[in-house]
Amino acid sequence: MINRVILVGRITKDPEIKSTQSNIAVVSFTLAVNRQFADQAGEKQADFIQCVVWRKQAENLARFVRKGALLGVEGRIQTRTYEADNGTRYVTEVVCDSVQFLESKGDTAEQPVREETNTSENDEFYETSKQLAAEEDLPF
Repeated sequence: MINRVILVGRITKDPEIKSTQSNIAVVSFTLAVNRQFADQAGEKQADFIQCVVWRKQAENLARFVRKGALLGVEGRIQTRTYEADNGTRYVTEVVCDSVQFLESKGDTAEQPVREETNTSENDEFYETSKQLAAEEDLPF
């Protein structure tokens, strides 16, 4: 029997590390994986796949990955059930054997916000471009 999954997608929120009672690190996360086709309206579709990673890889994921990071995941599909207040709950998730960070840290880092100083003092063309933008209409 074969149960292998390979996914490439973006993590939907910052990972939060948790520990089991026996002090084993675990991170559960959702991976947004784009579909190859668009719907009838031309909108791109994505599947949101639940994943779980354990031990050292969970620690690395929590330390180095942030929302929107591109990840490559290899693992297996696992199903489980548990009892909740509203009945039996069924969970299907990918248990990750390997997680690859597919972007460098600089690719996903937010760009620093530049504070604008008085633009008219710094840019000799500011006044001219301001007048042209006010006088000209859009070309359509």
